[in-house]
Amino acid sequence: MSNDPLLQPYQLRHLTLRNRILITAHEPAYAEDGMPKERYRAYHVERARAGVALTMTAGSASISRDSPPVFNNILAWKDEVVGWMRQLVDECHDHGAAVMIQLSHLGRRTRWDKADWLPVVAPSHEREAAHRAFPKRAEEWDLDRIKGDFADAAERMKAAGVDGIELEAYGHLLEQFWSPLTNDLDAPYGGSLENRLRFTMEVLGAIRQRCGSDFILGLRYTGDQGLPGGMDKAEGMTLSKKLRDSGLVDFLNVVRGHIDTDPGLTDLIPIQGMRNAPHLDFAGEIRAETGFPTFHAAKIPDIATARHAIASGKLDMVGMTRAHLADPHLVAKLIAGREDDIRPCVGANYCLDRIYQGGMALCLHNPATGRELTEPQTITPAVTKKRVTIVGAGPGGLEAARVAAERGHAVTVFEAADQPGGQVRLTALDPRRREMAAITDWRYQQCLKHGVTFNFNSFAEASDVLATNPDEVVIATGGLPHTEVLSAGNDLVVSTWDILSGAVKPGREVLVFDDAGDHAGLMAADLISASGAKVEIVTPDRAFAPEVMAMNLVPYMRSLQGRDTTFTVTWRLMSVSRAGNRLQAVLGSDYGPVTRMREVDQVVVNHGTRPLDELYFALKPLSSNLGIVDYEALATGKPQTVVANAEGRFRLVRIGDAVAARNTHAAIYDALRLMKDV
Repeated sequence: MSNDPLLQPYQLRHLTLRNRILITAHEPAYAEDGMPKERYRAYHVERARAGVALTMTAGSASISRDSPPVFNNILAWKDEVVGWMRQLVDECHDHGAAVMIQLSHLGRRTRWDKADWLPVVAPSHEREAAHRAFPKRAEEWDLDRIKGDFADAAERMKAAGVDGIELEAYGHLLEQFWSPLTNDLDAPYGGSLENRLRFTMEVLGAIRQRCGSDFILGLRYTGDQGLPGGMDKAEGMTLSKKLRDSGLVDFLNVVRGHIDTDPGLTDLIPIQGMRNAPHLDFAGEIRAETGFPTFHAAKIPDIATARHAIASGKLDMVGMTRAHLADPHLVAKLIAGREDDIRPCVGANYCLDRIYQGGMALCLHNPATGRELTEPQTITPAVTKKRVTIVGAGPGGLEAARVAAERGHAVTVFEAADQPGGQVRLTALDPRRREMAAITDWRYQQCLKHGVTFNFNSFAEASDVLATNPDEVVIATGGLPHTEVLSAGNDLVVSTWDILSGAVKPGREVLVFDDAGDHAGLMAADLISASGAKVEIVTPDRAFAPEVMAMNLVPYMRSLQGRDTTFTVTWRLMSVSRAGNRLQAVLGSDYGPVTRMREVDQVVVNHGTRPLDELYFALKPLSSNLGIVDYEALATGKPQTVVANAEGRFRLVRIGDAVAARNTHAAIYDALRLMKDV
């Protein structure tokens, strides 16, 4: 029996949880037709197999037709969900993990033009900023109907064999009743705290009546909205005690803050550059005051922080949800004494930002997450050992080297720089994004453990690659900034890389033309504005930085709006010319024949990268596949078997930005799916 606090069992009523680590309810948006089918099941089973004590499915599974998901949630109001959930539960139980599900009515946190086009319902007409729908004020028949829907959904989940359910309150309909900001009803459901809690107590009572007193039931809720006029800490503490004393709930899953705006959501679920575990002490206060089983998760990315949460008595169960997106085998590695091998969560929030834009959750640097049906979380050894040569030690190249080495191959890497990292090194220069360095640091250490040979300060030529006598060659050389986008004056502009690397100092009055819409443009603008310069960010898009996504945008806006920064959308930089010792920039529009002039002393262009592909094309005629990739095999997780040149000496592929400007996830995903079967 380990003495590690994280590995001690926990007794929640009749349920014995094998350790203190849980995956809190979240919606990865893997459902098909609103059902948790094979992809969804494989995702949770992978983590159950690896030792997590409790996996909570479905961030806010919908319990009513008039709670339409704004992304791909489970539809718990359909009877067919029982069979699919039963399969998921049974398979997770086979691996020793408990399973719960989170149920919710979204209230105003959705849209009326989704699904059946039913009116959004809430205890007031106040619109939520994030989803923009004006709700109808709930009538008595709405409340009766929704209480019945909660009980029906809970009964379905009990029939599916789940170990318990959790109701989502914060930001959703239940909390909308709690907060004076969103409840302007008269008694009996509005006014005093007791009245505002009445609907929740009636919902809990309806579930208990239907599912019995032994069925485990908890709430995930905020104990402090942190909003003027909202529910504050004192009221949240009173509410927590009322929930405890009701006899209707078995655990409290505590958060702090509000999610009705992007900044609020980001403070509640912090991203990289923000403080780790910012609400842990608050959750500990609620546990101390209530003496009740308390769960909590909010940027607890590492074992040390999680261990402190349990050892200090702040929590009974600690949530490591995004950490399990990054490494589903986190618990297994902890048990085996391999903490150094845990793939770190870097807080990039690619997972959450994607689902809030309608995609499925993906981890920035674990491309197998959510793709467990086609991509491996554990690399298996190859039967035949090969020589693999990789050019480039950015995230894609390092992933290719790691996977090949774990397959047992002899791997050689050439890298032109004096250390690994590629573009990630540039990104990590920003203090708010330094956690990104762990993407390449982890891979480099894994490569060293598996005997990869690195040649730094080596700008590889074809002869260098051929001298390694390779069976497989991977070109991961990345790209260089492309700034030649103007009709005139291309020689007068600098790239975002010039600014971020320090090769070019910021001017005093700067125009940043951002036609890529990714982090580089905002990072450069932020660095320039921090020097005291006046900055105008110009984009031809109707919204700036569309590739950055909502939660990642928040820290940039907090910096840039506090400085002399202007945001100009729907204008395109056409040309730049000299005007004395300054520059004259001409802006045009895609919408019509209009122009505007700007006079500045520096123009910065962000237009992505163009591939460094000369080596690839030099080696292509010598390869057995002539660089051809079988896309059908690639997309379905099958090996590459193309032979287009019988005289070829090696198979050749290129990955990441050496193909086209994309992102870190794309480069790593290329590497995994091309190398996992080599």
